[in-house]
Amino acid sequence: MGCDPRVTHSDDGTAIEDYLGALVAQARESLGGNLIGAYAAGSVAFGAYQPGRSDVDVALVTADPLSWEQKDDIVQRLRHENLPCPARGLELVVYWRAVAGAGAAEPGFEVELNTGETMPFRATYGGTERAAEDGLFWYAIDRSILREHGRALLGPPAHDVFGEVSRGDLRRLLIDGLNWYLAQPAPAGNEPDTGAADAVLGACRALARIRTGYWLAKVPAGLRIAESGFGTDVIRQAVDARIDGAPAPGAADARAFQQQVLAEITGS
Repeated sequence: MGCDPRVTHSDDGTAIEDYLGALVAQARESLGGNLIGAYAAGSVAFGAYQPGRSDVDVALVTADPLSWEQKDDIVQRLRHENLPCPARGLELVVYWRAVAGAGAAEPGFEVELNTGETMPFRATYGGTERAAEDGLFWYAIDRSILREHGRALLGPPAHDVFGEVSRGDLRRLLIDGLNWYLAQPAPAGNEPDTGAADAVLGACRALARIRTGYWLAKVPAGLRIAESGFGTDVIRQAVDARIDGAPAPGAADARAFQQQVLAEITGS
């Protein structure tokens, strides 16, 4: 399957689509016939990419597990120093197809790579190497989103590759994610918190998934929840901060909202 013809540009005019095409070409050169799919995820897949704010999220899927040498080769080829990312950074995860299709709750990845001009470098060569304090819930949630919204850059449709995470597992993972955000350091009192907008909108996305049964991008999820009269003021602040760079919600307000979301998801 070829690349989608839509083109989204970064601040410096470099086409995100050109970068995705180059990434897939490097992945094919590295992995050969073992590469069976490449999928845009996150804001690019949702059509919600924001220049200067969004990352580029990509999942690769292989027919067979990778050796350490294969893992290292894909990392070296795709790290920012060798393939410059025009966005804030690249968040890449490689899965073995058997894992991608299983719908399991564990991380299960072969390789995780975070790289970019303003993104701390991270390369992890297996899900069991992921530190628990960094959060183990991200991956199954991401695979669930990929199943619904992943955009095939190469290979079969994402829905045919990524398995469905059970409702019970997904609820538990969303709860884990909310607790993880609540455990992060924050300013005392109700001082503006630079991480609050993302935390609030992430909570909205989790709550919207529980309420509706499908995934929305963070800003549309926030607007959906705000329309219901739940946490309207803090959500509007978070949306304005995300879109226009307005002041972020206060730390206390953001945490109170996240705790309300946690209570609903835990009790539903």
